[in-house]
Amino acid sequence: MTTLLTLAVLVLVAIAIWQLTKIFELSQLKTSKYEIATDADNKNNGYMLFGFLVFIYGITIFSFWKYGKFLLPEAGSAHGEEYDNLMLVSFIIIFIVQTITQALLHYFGYKYAGKEGQKALFYADNDRLEFIWTIIPVIVLAGLILWGLYTWTTIMDVNDEDDPLIVELYAQQFNWTARYGGDDNVLGGANVRMIDIDKANVLGLDEADTYAHDDVIVKELHLPVGRKVNFKMRSQDVLHSAYMPHFRAQMNCVPGMITEFSFTPIYTTEEMRTNPDVMDKVKRTNKIRAEKSASGEEALDPWQFDYILLCNKICGKSHYNMQMKIIVETEEEYNEWMKSQSTFAETVMKDESSPEVHSLSAVTVGE
Repeated sequence: MTTLLTLAVLVLVAIAIWQLTKIFELSQLKTSKYEIATDADNKNNGYMLFGFLVFIYGITIFSFWKYGKFLLPEAGSAHGEEYDNLMLVSFIIIFIVQTITQALLHYFGYKYAGKEGQKALFYADNDRLEFIWTIIPVIVLAGLILWGLYTWTTIMDVNDEDDPLIVELYAQQFNWTARYGGDDNVLGGANVRMIDIDKANVLGLDEADTYAHDDVIVKELHLPVGRKVNFKMRSQDVLHSAYMPHFRAQMNCVPGMITEFSFTPIYTTEEMRTNPDVMDKVKRTNKIRAEKSASGEEALDPWQFDYILLCNKICGKSHYNMQMKIIVETEEEYNEWMKSQSTFAETVMKDESSPEVHSLSAVTVGE
C-alpha cells in the first residue's frame, strides 16, 4: 500500500510539473502560437471524463467492499441507535445526490463534446428549473437540520431523572482518572488549586467537604448496564475531548469549567464481545498479531474487545496513548467492584480528622 501511494504521488507531481511547464510557455511574450482546442481534443477530454466517472465509481465500490468492515459495531448506548440512523440517512442522501450529479456531469461532458461550428443550446434563465433545484435542497437540508437538532436535544438532556450514576472524568496530559460519588452518589467539591501531589490529592478534592470523603478515585471505569450515567468532565491543563466511540459519546474537557454528557449503557462488555462484527474484528486483529509474532517481531498477546475512553483532541506528543478501559457489567458485579475500592478518606485523609462541614456546591472548579 505504501508503494502504491508513493507511485501515485510521483505521478501527480509529474503531471503538476508538466502543467506548470505549459503555463510557463503560454506566458512567454515571444510565444506566437496559442493552443486552441480542436475537435479531437474535445473528443479525448470527453473520453477521459467518462473514464474518470467509471474510475470514481469503481473506487467507491472497492472502498465499501474493502474497508466497510472497519466501521464501528452496533452502538452500546441507548441513544446510539438514533445517532446511527441520522448518520446513515445523511450518508445515503449524500451518496445518491453525488452519484446522480457526477454521473450527469461526466456523461454530458462525454456525450456533448464541443465541435467546430456547433453552438451549445442554453437558457438565459428558467424560473421553473431554478425553483426546482433550489426548493429540493432546502426541503431536504431543513429536514436533516430539524432531525439533527431534535436528536442533539434528546442526547444532551442531562438531568437527574431515573437516579443516574454520577461520575467525573478528569483529563490531564496524558491520562484519564475517574471519580465516583461514593455511597451518597454526590461528588465532593474540587479545585485545581487544591492539588497536593505530596498527599496524592491529584484531583484537588476539597478535604473540608464531607461529600468528598466517600468519593472513589480509579483508573479503570466501571459502569452498570441499564443505568443512566451523568458524566462531569474536567481538564487540568489543556483542551481534551472525552471520546467513547462504542457509546457514540464525545464531549470536550475544558480547563476551568465543567462539561457534561449523559448516556445509558445497554450491553455489557461480555455481551458486546459476542457481537458478530466485534468477533470478526477480534479474529482479524489476532491473525495480524500472530503473523507479526511468527515473523520474529516482538511477541504480541491475543487481543480481546473492551470498551474504551480516548482523547479526541491533539493534546500533545503522547495524545495517541491517552486512553482508559471501560467495563460495563451487571448491577451486582458493579456493586461488588465498588465495595472493593478505597474511598478518598481512606487513602488521602486516613491520618487526618474529617471536619463535618458540607460545601455549598457538590462540584466546583475555581479559576
